[in-house]
Amino acid sequence: MVYEIRSSEKTNQLFENWDETIVWSALQGIMGKMYVTDPVNPCSAIIISGDFCFLAGLESRELACCESLWNSGGFKIMVPRNAEWERTIEEVYGERARRTVRYAMKKEKDVFDRRKLEGIVDALSGEYKLQLIDEGIYGQCRASGWAVDLVSQFENYEAYKQLGLGIAVLKDGTIVSGASSYSRYKDGIEIEIDTREDYRRMGLASVCGAKLILECQERKLYPSWDAQNLWSVALAEKLGYHFSHEYTAYEVWNSGYSFTGCTG
Repeated sequence: MVYEIRSSEKTNQLFENWDETIVWSALQGIMGKMYVTDPVNPCSAIIISGDFCFLAGLESRELACCESLWNSGGFKIMVPRNAEWERTIEEVYGERARRTVRYAMKKEKDVFDRRKLEGIVDALSGEYKLQLIDEGIYGQCRASGWAVDLVSQFENYEAYKQLGLGIAVLKDGTIVSGASSYSRYKDGIEIEIDTREDYRRMGLASVCGAKLILECQERKLYPSWDAQNLWSVALAEKLGYHFSHEYTAYEVWNSGYSFTGCTG
């Protein structure tokens, strides 16, 4: 049986020293959900937030395939804490799980060159407008396939206004690039950057990222960055981050597939 738990008191040890802000966010009770198979003395746990799932403690097939994983769609990025979890993911999902590498950036508070970031922002062409994500832009993002992840973890604008923070590049009033909080934890945000396909390779992502970092500094928030690919690593390093390490993740598709014996 799979149980959702609200308090992290009994799961903190399982996720101890995991340097991932989405994990911190769930443990702090801000965003995300936690599931265990034993609510009294858990030895296995998963955290689900948006497209991400972090699996800790002893491997558990029951948690790896629980229905709660798929309540918000048929795709997940599963991040296993150890090799046993890796094997379980591969056994449960088979060809539906694609093993991949992601790139963690160091979390260093005083590495950003404010003058350099301001220079990147100031280089934005006059044909564009740069502004904070307000209610109107939030609505544009929700209605747009490519931009939805900029705000998708906040169920409405009021939630985004309270916890989120984002920057948009507008062309004729329409968002064409943005940087925003994918998630929020006590001391900062996890950055999400997206650009409309026909506006890529124009430097807009750099502008959005630089401006969001500056806005975070004004609010004493840390702008955490986790890179999906080497292009994202290069962009992060351009903005002042330093590479930390690679880690294993699985991109898992579950569309049209159901499991027996797994309840949530």
